[in-house]
Amino acid sequence: MKTTLAALSLTALLAPTFSQAADAPITAEQYASVLAGSWREPANGARDGYRHPQQTLAFFGLGAKQTVIEITPGAGWYSEVLAPLLKDHGHYIAAVQAPNVSAYARTSEENLKKKFAADPARYARAEVVEFDPKAPVFGKPASADTVLTFRNVHNWVLADTAEATFSAFYTVLKPGGVLGVEDHRAKDGADLEAIKDSGYLTTAQVVKLATDAGFKLAGQSEVNANPKDTKDYPEGVWTLPPTLKLGAQDKARYVAIGESDRMTLRFVKPAK
Repeated sequence: MKTTLAALSLTALLAPTFSQAADAPITAEQYASVLAGSWREPANGARDGYRHPQQTLAFFGLGAKQTVIEITPGAGWYSEVLAPLLKDHGHYIAAVQAPNVSAYARTSEENLKKKFAADPARYARAEVVEFDPKAPVFGKPASADTVLTFRNVHNWVLADTAEATFSAFYTVLKPGGVLGVEDHRAKDGADLEAIKDSGYLTTAQVVKLATDAGFKLAGQSEVNANPKDTKDYPEGVWTLPPTLKLGAQDKARYVAIGESDRMTLRFVKPAK
């Protein structure tokens, strides 16, 4: 490990892009083996029914030989899946905010590195890179096949760093490379100012960020949809599991709703 740099429902899914066409697809058996892995935190595996990792990664076109950058992986929920899937022929990179940004960033990086160091069989080839959220750089230009981010865009919108972040995605991806985005989905046409602090974003808002950076929308999936999510809670999306910010208050109701309704979007950097 090294540190560098301070049922599936699909619509409009394109054929493999240039950077992915010659890649080895990940088989159902490989997914099954990793998702059942003993190294996964039990609480993480229990969330598969909400997060649908196999279907989500298949929709994004994950391949075994790809260089994949996951942006701000937090405690490593997807790291436990991605790093083992890529360890033999690909390259998993966790891009984390520089530790001087916040105490959360520092603790997250420390814990992620501990996770990787404690299990070299799974994470020996995993890499951690640091970035400045105000001027992000995720690697050498055109060095990645895929960039993935899960439930992070709303944070960048609040911090006013979203445009710079999407631009940096475009720079680090190869022509034909894929940007996969999942985030909490607001109702179409929702007032953006009214939902600003809710954790939800409209699909149109995310699509605009990506297309303004130069990406083309290649597909949308409903695999992470949750029609039970009414999106009108006192503590925003954090009212729902897994945060349950209201504690015992109406807990049974929010547990019954489950995790948030989420957009799952696939963008492509045009081949030149």
